[in-house]
Amino acid sequence: MPAFTAPDGTRLAYHVSGEGPPLVCLPGGPVRASAYLGDLGGLSAHRRLVLLDLRGSGASQVPQDPATYRCDRLVDDVEALRAHLGLDTVDLLAHCAGANLAALYASRRPERVGRLALITPSVAAVGLTITADTRLATARLRRDEPWFADGYAALEEVAAGRAEDGHWARIAPFLHGRWDEAARALEAADAEQKNREAAAVYGAPGAYDPDVTRAALAALSAPVLVLAGEVDVNSPPSAMAAYAGLFPRADLVVQPGAGHYPWLDEPGRFTAAVAAFLRRPAARDAS
Repeated sequence: MPAFTAPDGTRLAYHVSGEGPPLVCLPGGPVRASAYLGDLGGLSAHRRLVLLDLRGSGASQVPQDPATYRCDRLVDDVEALRAHLGLDTVDLLAHCAGANLAALYASRRPERVGRLALITPSVAAVGLTITADTRLATARLRRDEPWFADGYAALEEVAAGRAEDGHWARIAPFLHGRWDEAARALEAADAEQKNREAAAVYGAPGAYDPDVTRAALAALSAPVLVLAGEVDVNSPPSAMAAYAGLFPRADLVVQPGAGHYPWLDEPGRFTAAVAAFLRRPAARDAS
């Protein structure tokens, strides 16, 4: 398995599939092994996917200093991977919490970003607010599902700040366009693939400075894709529209009927949208 060494000596692994120009993929979780991304619904037919296992996850080494799990500290790992791959600029795809890392990387290393695809991204790094009312309104789009009543009752508790362990499993169907066997398998694998200690540190105080990040992203010349799922309660389309508005060259795509994992819900539609975006001229190509 290919690997490289981070600046602090931590050995980090990545997984490669497909052919063509590399696309570095940052997983969510936070700090979930990149295996859950699979081949992103067949995107490997269009690009060579380079799936990074963040430190302490998957096949990557556990760092000596747990404080290095913090999102802003991981920017150096992404830069080390770019250098290891011998790329002058890197095309990045990031999912969920991985988008926080991608946003920080783009804000600090804008000259190194060719294209940036944010898939149902977390908004923590840019300081946007997603209200409980917005999440609940998005959830009500699923009112005809057989699991809706139980899931919605649990979601109301979570939205009110009264979350308990059992609530998270009950609201899982809201993260998927189809609550089928593939969706259940992805949710079941989370416990094994996520580093809970690292997840607790990832967004710790000091990880984000939204004002600074937003100012930097407002000057980013690279093209950006923000892809939302129509029924995703985690990253609702209205919030994703606001996220896209932070960039000077961003496209918003809302995938119909999709949840938080749009490549799983309808692979063909997802790969078509992302592949079309990746064919757009990058920043320096367009200048």
